[in-house]
Amino acid sequence: MVKSNPPLSVYSGKRVLVTGHTGFKGSWLCVALKELGADVLGYALPPEQENSHFSALGLHKLVHHVEGNILDLATLTGIVNEFQPEFVFHLAAQALVRVSYEQPKLTFDTNVAGSVNVLEAIRGCKAVRAAIYVTSDKCYLNREWEWGYRENDRLGGRDPYSASKAAAELVFSAYLESYFNQRLDFGAASVRAGNVIGGGDWAKDRIVPDCIRSLIRNEPILLRHPNSTRPWQHVLEPLSGYLLLAARLYAEPKRFTGAWNFGPDNSDIRTVRDLTERIIQEWRTGELEIGQSDPDFHEARLLHLNCDKAKQELAWRPRWDFNRTIRETTDWYRSITLRMPALEVSTRQFHAYMEDSQ
Repeated sequence: MVKSNPPLSVYSGKRVLVTGHTGFKGSWLCVALKELGADVLGYALPPEQENSHFSALGLHKLVHHVEGNILDLATLTGIVNEFQPEFVFHLAAQALVRVSYEQPKLTFDTNVAGSVNVLEAIRGCKAVRAAIYVTSDKCYLNREWEWGYRENDRLGGRDPYSASKAAAELVFSAYLESYFNQRLDFGAASVRAGNVIGGGDWAKDRIVPDCIRSLIRNEPILLRHPNSTRPWQHVLEPLSGYLLLAARLYAEPKRFTGAWNFGPDNSDIRTVRDLTERIIQEWRTGELEIGQSDPDFHEARLLHLNCDKAKQELAWRPRWDFNRTIRETTDWYRSITLRMPALEVSTRQFHAYMEDSQ
């Protein structure tokens, strides 16, 4: 377990529900919560990849693991009412832009209707004291301007994924105003983060997993949009913000309720080429090639967040810069190729991050 780290010590012995725990971010969040002493129940679909972070960790043995769909309101509500969680972290989602083009209905069903079901389950459970509702930095109407988006900027989305996350934010706001604000001992926040990377992500059409797969196969890394910029951050960065915010909500619900951004410093907003070249440098071998872009697939070229609110009101800030993020991420995959246990590697990195946060 983590050494005394107020206010995160609040999680010790608490019941915590995580939706989407079989996913990349959700599995890392469960590692953090277990190390903080929480009693964790995860509710999600089965992992999409056999070599997922969830499976590699053996996480089904470490938490109360329930396979279910957030579109199944009856089952979800039954689980919540039985477990009586004090904290809820809602991460379950269809999280890929390309998939949203291929399956827009699935994307809207999951990210909007599924989120409604989670909020309904929370509404009916008085044990819940703090809820973190995860959307995305893509919920903002992206004008591809140079400065970061603030929490009160306009929502919108050109592609189905972005639009679904903007719609999910509107749903959250409606529940907040219509129901949750009347509960004096309950706080809820929507959180928006950018492109998270880290060990254990094997999803398709994500740059880091694509890089690692190519490096393992000794093949060139193919880039279609090398000059696109992204707010790269290690997965532990926004998760540390979510954990801190939920702890603050538990203590002072009305002060911290609302929308929050968690992103890297501006100096860590780099191009896809920068990221790839740094991974190759850390891997100590490999090469990249520039391919043709997909004209039928639109994705923002420039997007980043203004995180002044989190820095000023939560005293949160990013801990690992771009180079450290790439080093830790690459080290995770290299360690796994050397047959080191994933749980040992992920737990070690979590403790290293927490030590840097002191």
